[in-house]
Amino acid sequence: MRYYTRKTLPVLALLLAAPSVFAQFGNSGFTPLDRWAAAVLAGNQPAIEQFYIKGDPRASAQTPQGKTPDLSGEETAYWSAMRSRGLVSITPKILEQDEPQPDVKQLSVRIEMTMRSGAQTQKMLVIATQVWIKKGGDWFIGTAQRFDMVPLPVITLPQPSVPNPHLYPDPDEAKAEINAALAKAKTDHKRVLVVFGANWCYDCHVLDATLKSKDVASLVAANYHVVHVNVGHGDQNGDLAERYQVPLKKGIPSLAVLDSSGKLITSQKQGEFESAAKIGMTDVLGFLNRWKPA
Repeated sequence: MRYYTRKTLPVLALLLAAPSVFAQFGNSGFTPLDRWAAAVLAGNQPAIEQFYIKGDPRASAQTPQGKTPDLSGEETAYWSAMRSRGLVSITPKILEQDEPQPDVKQLSVRIEMTMRSGAQTQKMLVIATQVWIKKGGDWFIGTAQRFDMVPLPVITLPQPSVPNPHLYPDPDEAKAEINAALAKAKTDHKRVLVVFGANWCYDCHVLDATLKSKDVASLVAANYHVVHVNVGHGDQNGDLAERYQVPLKKGIPSLAVLDSSGKLITSQKQGEFESAAKIGMTDVLGFLNRWKPA
């Protein structure tokens, strides 16, 4: 996945959807987000408005057209219009979750939607950042950022039903985890598979689901110790990427393979796995089989 820019913004949201509606949206792992999605699906503008903080000078929305201080009005107009545009289903998936302080959640969200026009349906995708703040027992969105709606890529690899928002640990842990994996490799003579990625990157979650799938898991377990290296938004662990000859500008996830001594065996230099829509199981199995220990 290629990088997008995400700014940390102060934020707030309210729990309004009825339980019968909420029952359709229990997969994101964060109840207020699921209820927001239910209001969007219903095209209920008054209900959507209740999720956004009003009258706060810090509140704002960052859209593909630019920044607007009218968070509630802009976001309400955009999302409430989805129903009239043909929205028939919506599934938010949390890719990354930060808690910079108590009762504050900053979410990177992949919003998958099915749009219908006549007899035709099309899967669409919006990547967004929402900061939620708990106030008085309720949650409000105070700031939001979103990117252009695009057709949902067709992915044939296994996909996580609920992405792990903490799949990639703190960037500072990378070197210690590589060293620990190398220590194990010296004992069992496996290789170390270093996966450069980030929690906001959906393709990174797809690769992880693939490595854990029934067709691949035994091959990985028998031959590799897997280390996830968090590169943030391209601004973390650049020294490790350079050491293992992984050009982050080509996108993530990107892989490097080390032997038990820490010697680089191979690395992906052209972003070969950066798009899960462009690769299949044969590509993943081919890479793992080619670079496993003799």
